[in-house]
Amino acid sequence: MNNHRTKQYGTTRLAAVALLALGTAAPLFAASLEPRIEIRPLTPQEKKDYKLTTLQVATGLSTVGLGQPAHLEALVNGEVPATDIVKVTWSLTGSPIGSSATLAESPLGADVPTYKMSDRERARLVGRTFLRPDVEGQYTITAAIETTSGTTNLTQTITAARYVGLTTCAYCHSGGLIASNTVVPWMATKHAHIFTREIDGTPGGHYSQNCISCHTVGYDANTNAVNGGFDDVAKQLGWTFPKEMTNGNWAAMPKELQNLANIQCENCHGPGSQHASSLGKADKISKTFASADCAHCHDSLTHHFRPAEWNNSRHAIAVQEESTSCVGCHQGPGFADRAAGVPEAQRSQHYEAIGCAACHDPHDATNPHQLRMVGPVTLMDKKTTITEGGNGLLCMNCHMSRRDAKTYAETTAGSNRFGPHHGPQADMLAGANAYTYDKVIASSAHRDVVEDSCVTCHMQPRESGDPGFTHVGGHTFNLAWEGEGTNAPVHLVEACVECHGEIENFDFVRQDYDNDGVLEGVQTEVRGLLDKLAYMLPPVGVAKTNHSPSNIAINNTWSRPHLKAAYNYLFVVEDGSYGIHNLSYAVGLLKASIADLSGDANNDTLPDAWQVQYFGSYNDPMAAPNACPAGDGVPNWMKYNLGLDPKVPGMALPTGVVWTNGKQLTAGPINPGDTNVVAIFTAAEVAFTTEAGKNYQIQACSSLSGGWQNIGQPIAGTGSTVSYVTPTRKDAQQFFRVIVQ
Repeated sequence: MNNHRTKQYGTTRLAAVALLALGTAAPLFAASLEPRIEIRPLTPQEKKDYKLTTLQVATGLSTVGLGQPAHLEALVNGEVPATDIVKVTWSLTGSPIGSSATLAESPLGADVPTYKMSDRERARLVGRTFLRPDVEGQYTITAAIETTSGTTNLTQTITAARYVGLTTCAYCHSGGLIASNTVVPWMATKHAHIFTREIDGTPGGHYSQNCISCHTVGYDANTNAVNGGFDDVAKQLGWTFPKEMTNGNWAAMPKELQNLANIQCENCHGPGSQHASSLGKADKISKTFASADCAHCHDSLTHHFRPAEWNNSRHAIAVQEESTSCVGCHQGPGFADRAAGVPEAQRSQHYEAIGCAACHDPHDATNPHQLRMVGPVTLMDKKTTITEGGNGLLCMNCHMSRRDAKTYAETTAGSNRFGPHHGPQADMLAGANAYTYDKVIASSAHRDVVEDSCVTCHMQPRESGDPGFTHVGGHTFNLAWEGEGTNAPVHLVEACVECHGEIENFDFVRQDYDNDGVLEGVQTEVRGLLDKLAYMLPPVGVAKTNHSPSNIAINNTWSRPHLKAAYNYLFVVEDGSYGIHNLSYAVGLLKASIADLSGDANNDTLPDAWQVQYFGSYNDPMAAPNACPAGDGVPNWMKYNLGLDPKVPGMALPTGVVWTNGKQLTAGPINPGDTNVVAIFTAAEVAFTTEAGKNYQIQACSSLSGGWQNIGQPIAGTGSTVSYVTPTRKDAQQFFRVIVQ
């Protein structure tokens, strides 16, 4: 077990490692077991969802108020089979003098999952217990996890304390006795004044006594929870909630209650009496980036919905990284360190997903929505700085490539790690820092006209009655949801409609960008270009159609042209929008890559060299694939494939059939040397290979300038060659093609 991993779960994880060193468990098994103890919160919404209305809300902090609950869970690696766990034995191995508290069976039923979404995906819950502390001090709980290979012991410390209020916290944390000055900037946040404003009737609206359990410190009406919280002091002083919210209510409150009003330090860090009396010992107060620290108040539908949205986001299950070079984006504490300017090597490696406190600074309201960073973002090419992006600039700090594309694509050897790294959305939106072959590639207007960039589209609000509520928009950051039950798919196109008109999804029709003769949605067209490019990457000539980074297996045998093209392929795939972020740039990159590998710069299916040879330029209108510069009705693409001069009238097919000057003569025997006869057959066979699971449609037209019509019904692929015989129209030429539906 390496040191990086032991840092992820703090003291609990270290305790397990220490025991392994003593040989109390088999080291190889324990390394894969990855055991730990989590303190589980219980939010207002969960109480409703799991019918636990008689239970108290729990913060999930290791510092709890007297008489308040601590739900403890033992977790192991989710890949460990359930049959490998024999049992979990909980013990209270340390408690303050005078305490009669004991561990009890958890009141959370089997239907209540572990709290964190990342744990639901990666961990296995193997045991639970419950503690309600009754005396101030520290309690030590041990979990002995017995497996088929041995026993591992874990410990967790719970600090029980009383609430002391703002005055005590501010004595040290206002920049006086210690360097930490968090109280002063916190005073400018909405948290610092929510109760004060609302009880005085500002800004007005509905406010009731039901609201103050979250807007004051330590409010818990449970008879066991006598710990100096707002409700306890209010009862002692005989204060009652005013009947009318009007100016003067705040001023009339006793100072002792004002000291415990508003959302302040102990709401997020736990009660502070033990921390204060020990002159600031860090192990007697809580500091966490867990989303539960906000959710124990903000998770209550339908009005408090941010945690429910976030639970359905990818941020909630952020990749668990160990390197300090990765934690600045992949983990909440690491990102906060990065935003604060902490050097890379010193950033926290403790794992928490990208939750509330990762993006929002709880103590500082300098930026809109208390965002940690909204300044200009410089891409890794070191020459592109994005200044106009509004609140979306925060997102761009992580959602960018990690490479200078030009230098990287021209010098880096191929490997299974080759590419721009994940999530180059900022680069794509800006139309910068991909491999452009020193060409100017056009960019779409999104970067200039969408005021808040990422936020404008990805965080569109949804009303509580909407089927997509908590599934799309807001803090889900999702733009589409496929629906469930009777709910149809939801696509957040409202932000698009103003410019693009009434569209129903993101795959709306614009142009035939992949030049396959079929006009499809923009995302389908971009996927078509990806398919074409992938076909040209090693192993060349093999279709690769699942559009994922694993679609291509890059290694050190790849040529430099293939690596340059692969960089752009991965750039578009990793962006994930398939053209929506910047259609012009995505299409331009793919076409430039295809052109470099095929010699077809305008991606019109004819080699540039052939067009230049006969027409002087591949952009000459007469050089187009369907043009007929000889006036004989035979298009350039056919003459190229037959190796004929496109400017010379007439064409002899390999079968001996002859077309001349576009004339359609009567059918008859073909006489050698007679160039004025064309054979007209009464039927034609179209044979083509198929893949199982796909449908194929034969189409025909009389002129290659357009007008394709379906012939017959769609044909289901079988994995083998399909032969279809179709009648032709009498004395008329007919062209056929097969498209995949």
